[in-house]
Amino acid sequence: MYLSNEIELSVGQHSIEGRKARNEDCLGFFQPEGNLLTTKGAAAIIADGVSTAEAGAEAAQYCVQEFLSDYFDTPDIWTVSKSAQKVLTSINRLLYSRSHEFLSTTRGHVCTLSTLVIKSHKAHLFHIGDSRIHLLRRDKLELLTEDHITRLSESNSCLSRAMGMDTHLEIDYKVIDVEEGDLFLLSTDGIHDVLEPSQLKQLSLSDPDLNECSQRLVQAAFEAGSTDNLSCQLVRIDSIEDDSIHDMADRLTILPFPPELEVGMKIDDYLIESELYASNRSQLYKVRDLETNKQWVMKTPSRNYEDDTAYIERFVMEEWVGSRIDSPYVVEVFIPNRAKTFLYYLMEPIDGLPLDEWINNNPTPKPALAIKIVKEIAQGIKAFHQRETLHQDLKPSNVMVRPDNSAVIVDFGSVFVAGINEIFVPIERDRILGTLNYSDPVFRLGQNTGFKGDMFSLAAMTYEIFTQQLPFGSGLETCEKPQHLQKLKYIPADRHNPIIPIWFDRALEKAMAIEPQLRYDSIDQFIHDLTEPNPDFLEPRENEQKSPNALLFWQLMSLVWFMIAIFTLIAFWLK
Repeated sequence: MYLSNEIELSVGQHSIEGRKARNEDCLGFFQPEGNLLTTKGAAAIIADGVSTAEAGAEAAQYCVQEFLSDYFDTPDIWTVSKSAQKVLTSINRLLYSRSHEFLSTTRGHVCTLSTLVIKSHKAHLFHIGDSRIHLLRRDKLELLTEDHITRLSESNSCLSRAMGMDTHLEIDYKVIDVEEGDLFLLSTDGIHDVLEPSQLKQLSLSDPDLNECSQRLVQAAFEAGSTDNLSCQLVRIDSIEDDSIHDMADRLTILPFPPELEVGMKIDDYLIESELYASNRSQLYKVRDLETNKQWVMKTPSRNYEDDTAYIERFVMEEWVGSRIDSPYVVEVFIPNRAKTFLYYLMEPIDGLPLDEWINNNPTPKPALAIKIVKEIAQGIKAFHQRETLHQDLKPSNVMVRPDNSAVIVDFGSVFVAGINEIFVPIERDRILGTLNYSDPVFRLGQNTGFKGDMFSLAAMTYEIFTQQLPFGSGLETCEKPQHLQKLKYIPADRHNPIIPIWFDRALEKAMAIEPQLRYDSIDQFIHDLTEPNPDFLEPRENEQKSPNALLFWQLMSLVWFMIAIFTLIAFWLK
C-alpha cells in the first residue's frame, strides 16, 4: 500500500478478550485512495473501554468507528491536528452526554484512545488515557505517549483523563518525522502492563508479517498472566521514495504554458476578446466560451516561469483553492467539464473598478458606504479563513467594487493553506511576501501571524478608504529587519481626515498593532469596534484634544442608521 506515492506501509493487528468474558477493546485502520490519501493520510486507532464503566466497550467501539469515518470527511485543506481535534471533541461530547442523559439505561461511556495518522513524511499522535504508542527505530524502542493515571496507593490507581470522562477534552498531540524502517506499536494495557520493553521489541520484530507479530504479542501477554483484554497494532514504514525535483516537475508540467495570446485567438474553444491585465507573473484575458456563449476571465501563467516548479505549484493551487471558496464577496472560480490542453484557469467576470481606483474617484466617501465596502471585504476574508486559508496579499488592487458598490476579492496568488503545507514536496515552496504598504511587517520578516496578518491588511485598506493615505506613511517600505519594527509609527487617521472619531481611529490602530498579540482576536471584533464606539477608545490621546465636530458627525450618522433600521422594520411588518 502506498501513501501519496511516497511511503509504503505494512499493517498488522490482533485483539482478543483474554481471560475476560467480553472484549472491551476496539481497534481499526483505514487508508483511503487517491487525493484523500494525500490530503488526509492513513490512520490507525486503538481504544480500551474502562472496565469499571458500564458502557466502556460501546464507548471504545464508537470512538474507533466514528473517528475513522468522520476524520476523512473533514475538509481536505484542514491540518491533521485541526481535523482530528474537531472530530475527537465531537466524539467526546457525545460520549459524555450519553452517560448523563436522564433516561439513559447505561452509564460510563468512557474509554482510552490512541491514534496514529501518517500523512506525507509526518506521524501525528493523539492520545488520552493509558493505552500507548511506541516507536521502534534503529533497534531502539521509545515510548511516545504518557499514561494519564493518578496513583491512589502502591497497588491502586485510576485514570485521570479519558474519552467521555469530562465535557472538556484535553488530549495529547505530538508530531514527528518518519523514517524508512520505523515501526509503530499501539497497545492496550493488557499487553504493555505485563510485557517488558525488551519483549515488546523482540516480538514486534519476530516476523516480517505484522499480523503474525501482533498475534505473538497477544499470546505472550496472555501466557504472562494478563487478566485484561489484549489488543495491539503494528504499523511499519517499509519505504520512503522521495520524489526528485525532476519527478515533481514532470507531474506539474503535464499541461504546457499557453502561447502568447492575442485578441481573436482561440484556446480550448475559448475566444480571446481582450487583455485585461499583464505583469511579469501572470496575464488576465476576457474570453468567451464558444460552446455556451458565456464570458469568463482567463488567468494564464507568465512564460517567464516555465522552468520554475515552485511557481507552477502555486499557480495550480490558486485554482484549487478558489474552487473551494463559496462567498458572494470572493470571485467564483469556474471548473469546466472539458479537458484542458494548456495551463490556465477561469473566473467569473467582475464589472466595476479596482478598489484603488474607486478610492481615487471617491476622496470623501460617505461613511455608511465606506463601512459597507469594508464589511464586505471582511466577509470575503472570513470565507478564506473558514477554509483554513490565509490570503496574505490583501490590497486595494486585489478587490473589485461593482457598480452597485459591492466588494469582491479577486486574487488567490499568495494564499497559504495549512493542510496543503503539511504535504512534503522536494522543492522550496514559492513564498510571496505580499505588498509592502499593506502586508503585515511581522509576516514579511518571517513570522506567520495567521489571520491577524490578513486583519492588518484589511485595516490598512480601511485607513486608506477614509483618508486617501497610508497608516505608516512610507515606513513599511523600509521595514526589512526586526529593529525596523521599533521605528514604525502609526499616523492617527484624523490628521488626514478630521471628522474621523477617536474610537474609530483607535480600532484601526489596534488592528495594525506591530506586536500581533496586541491586535484583535477576531475580524468580527475589529468590525464591531469600527461600527460601535468602544468605551475604552473614547478618551483623547495624551496632549491631544479631539474636535467635537468629528464625534458629533459620527453620533449623527449612528442616529441616522438607527432610524433607517427602525423604519425598515416598521415597513416590513405593515406590508
